[in-house]
Amino acid sequence: MDVRSLMRRAAGFNADREALVHGDARLTFAEAWERGLRLANALLALGLQPGDRVGVLEDNCLSAGDAFLGLGAANLVRVPLYPRNSREGHLHMLGHTGCRALLVTEGHAASVAGIEADLPALEHVLIRDAAYEGWLAAQPATDPDPVVSPGDWYIIRHTAGTTGRSKGVAYTHKAWLDTGRDWFYSWPAVDPGDRCLHIGPISHGSGYLFTPIWLAGGANHMIDHFDPGACLELMERERIGYLFAVPTILSALARHPGARGRDWSALKVINVGGSPISDDTALLSHEIFGDCLYQIYGQTEALPATMMGPREWFSTVPGSNPLRSAGRPLPFADLAIVDEAGTPVPAGELGEIAVRKDGQMVEFWDNPEATAERLVGGFVLTGDIGRIDANGYVYVLDRKDDMIISGGFNIWPAELENVIMDHPAIVEVAVFGVPHPRWGETPMAICQTDGATAVTEAELVALCQQRLGSYKKPSRVILQRDPLPHTPVGKLARKQLREPYWEGVERRVAGS
Repeated sequence: MDVRSLMRRAAGFNADREALVHGDARLTFAEAWERGLRLANALLALGLQPGDRVGVLEDNCLSAGDAFLGLGAANLVRVPLYPRNSREGHLHMLGHTGCRALLVTEGHAASVAGIEADLPALEHVLIRDAAYEGWLAAQPATDPDPVVSPGDWYIIRHTAGTTGRSKGVAYTHKAWLDTGRDWFYSWPAVDPGDRCLHIGPISHGSGYLFTPIWLAGGANHMIDHFDPGACLELMERERIGYLFAVPTILSALARHPGARGRDWSALKVINVGGSPISDDTALLSHEIFGDCLYQIYGQTEALPATMMGPREWFSTVPGSNPLRSAGRPLPFADLAIVDEAGTPVPAGELGEIAVRKDGQMVEFWDNPEATAERLVGGFVLTGDIGRIDANGYVYVLDRKDDMIISGGFNIWPAELENVIMDHPAIVEVAVFGVPHPRWGETPMAICQTDGATAVTEAELVALCQQRLGSYKKPSRVILQRDPLPHTPVGKLARKQLREPYWEGVERRVAGS
């Protein structure tokens, strides 16, 4: 099977159902698929061939839907760029994947102006401005019907790039379909006409939901910016059934004064992923939205690996703490905790999380060395430190690279962040290691506060000492109202915060 054939079939079976919504624009399956075919023909007429890579730089909008459908219809390989990336980031992603064309929404045109001069392979930069609709309507709506095989490349998604240059994670048609199947495996079934809200860009995490929703006859409803109050109104008015939310988005929704007292009976799934979620946010969201919260764990290279629904997430399990876990491995995912030699360790012991599943990455694009480092014995080494208990619950402690070694003790920032986030004054926190003359390095915390609730540095240090022990408490806490920096895909930019404290130090770790 391939994505193109199944999407075309769904367009035929659901021709008159609503398929895409953005603002006041509402398209049926037939209308949306026709726009995709027009874009496919336009790109092929430029001389592009099936298998060629095409970059997309866009916010959620109808033309983003055109690209999602049209590139698949032409058997072209979609390479999503991240709007928050620097120009250097765009150059890297387009350059190492050899993109021959770039589709850009008008609002991002300035960030890539003249970029083709630095990229010999990039022949076409198409700005979707006010003339786009007329240009699209002038293209033929016939089906180009290229030959597609399940092993053909479908998409190249990039890693966050927090540990160096981002790597292109290549998925085939089959791998992309397997990922979507596994993602929806534990969820309530999508009924024709169900609605999925894309708060985040479909170029990233939320985009994993687009294809399964389309194939089941549901509607993909896209918004291009996030306002908590307006989003809550839309969710209730449009009877949204599915959505993907990173914890910061979910927190903003649950804590908004307009969240309570609404009719959330249509909600089937709020999928939480992308970063750890605090206990407070999980419990409050469950209280407000009901039994619709599903937690997911994985990464671009292997996703999803674990899943946990509301009845399990908020339950009491002897010997386990589901609230603090990332769920249990999916039925069709193999997950192991391995030591430095790659040998599985017993339940309860710490090690690197390794995942093997249908739908995992096939390779890092044009990077055999990195592929060999991450794909070992069929398993994807995640770089995440964690443990799995006797009941199968997986606990993610942190990124392997972020581990702090203080006086010979291993400290993972997420341990402290989870504790500090329990204080009602804290909106977000980043913990990282800084040099220490005695211990080698020591934890430091930078906290964004709500500005209304009283809190002191000493209070947070004492809280960590009480919960985790003296050796794990932060040696310094900075309190600020300004938001913390994030990577282009929304993860905490710990390394950006940490770097100034290591300036002039040759190594970014220190021994005692």
